[in-house]
Amino acid sequence: MTEDNKLIAERRGKLDAIRTERNAYPNQFRRTHLATDLHAKYDAMDKETLDPQNIEVAVVGRMMSQRLFGKGGFAVIKEVSGDIQLFVQLNGVGEEVFNDFKTWDMGDIVYGRGVLFKTKTDELSVKVTELKLVTKSLRPLPEKFHGLSDQETRYRQRYVDLIVNNESAEVFKVRSKMVSHIRRFMEKLDFLEVETPMMHMIPGGATAKPFTTHHNALDLELYLRVAPELFLKRLTVGGFEKVFEINRNFRNEGVSTKHNPEFTMMEFYWAYADYNELMDLTEQLFKSLAEQVKGNYLFNYQGHELDFSKPFKRQSMASLVAEYSDGLSENDCNNLSLMQKYCDKQGVSYNKTWKKGELLAELFDLNVEAHLIQPTFVTEYPIEISPLSRRNDDNPEITDRFELFICGNEIANGFSELNDPEDQADRFKQQVANLEAGDDEAMHYDADYIRALEYGMPPTAGEGIGIDRLVMLFTDSASIRDVLLFPYMKPE
Repeated sequence: MTEDNKLIAERRGKLDAIRTERNAYPNQFRRTHLATDLHAKYDAMDKETLDPQNIEVAVVGRMMSQRLFGKGGFAVIKEVSGDIQLFVQLNGVGEEVFNDFKTWDMGDIVYGRGVLFKTKTDELSVKVTELKLVTKSLRPLPEKFHGLSDQETRYRQRYVDLIVNNESAEVFKVRSKMVSHIRRFMEKLDFLEVETPMMHMIPGGATAKPFTTHHNALDLELYLRVAPELFLKRLTVGGFEKVFEINRNFRNEGVSTKHNPEFTMMEFYWAYADYNELMDLTEQLFKSLAEQVKGNYLFNYQGHELDFSKPFKRQSMASLVAEYSDGLSENDCNNLSLMQKYCDKQGVSYNKTWKKGELLAELFDLNVEAHLIQPTFVTEYPIEISPLSRRNDDNPEITDRFELFICGNEIANGFSELNDPEDQADRFKQQVANLEAGDDEAMHYDADYIRALEYGMPPTAGEGIGIDRLVMLFTDSASIRDVLLFPYMKPE
């Protein structure tokens, strides 16, 4: 039997003994105060001032440490806001309870009621007069932690990670505050929060391979949504001129430090606006998040010092490819043959059937992305890789589209929407051709969406912001798994 199994067996024995005497899982103990509130109010108060006040409190939390001596002992309990110390004496709680207390284990959830006082080392504590075991922990917590040392175990057993790793718990508190801030920011601009379907009969809204499922009653093959875009734009047709949704998307792609099969996005659509106004709004949102989360426009991410105080850079994809591709000019980036020659010379593999825009995008991925550390709006995306974006008025080969990159990561994607139903139908047909040629990320033809556009969609701009990557940025997290409570993992 392993050491852990021995400890579990011992704890089960203690639980069995408790069951013979009472309900082992009571639910009548309520706290009156949170640890953080107590520390905030009384830590600065000296012992002589605090002790005579006989301030009675009731606290409950998980026992994280215990020190016993003679007829007394200390226990530190941890709850949602922080830690508080209990001082337990035999003459304060009685012999039976004190003897029970000495048998309790790390991880047990305990309730203590008593009065606040300061110890000789000036630590705020509760001198307990009532002490109860609320929940018996059957499994031992990790012995040594700056947390769980094994990353995979942290992801698989997030519940243990949150118990013992304060830094991990803080990431998810920050995430919650960020989402709340984003929601308030959008609502102040009169955007209406909506919900759209998670299961689609026709996958669309992004070029990505969907997950498939089946509706038994209707005998229908359905797809988990890859993006809510086409439904949100239907709402702009219906007269909802400013809408947003914060919800999950599902894409049947690889798992990496930047990708999880399900992830959270905010998508929003703004009638009578264009992609320039989207960039302005996005910059305002990100700067407000920096103030909210960091308290400063200057902060670090994975060793890079970011500066959100300056205007975010805006630069075209072609000019960026030229800047970071030695021997390739911006004019060359408008010539398929010259780009192919550059790739051949540099040993860059590519698909011979690719069109000019597809090859430009490949060179951008290879040569440029990693260099975009400071916030950069990459603009003028090729038409070939932007099936839902509006063509540029001056150059029909590019679209009024941008992607925002920070520290080499794409954080947002936005564009002036294509609202010409005939152009959109033609691009859907091209996507279907790509699908039939073996591109399993290509879009399907959505006849109802074309019908909606035929009723007339106002000039509209729309954007998607990756919430998970945004949280990574503001919590200095290296992997997307660090900001997902329950990331995808292969079976144990």
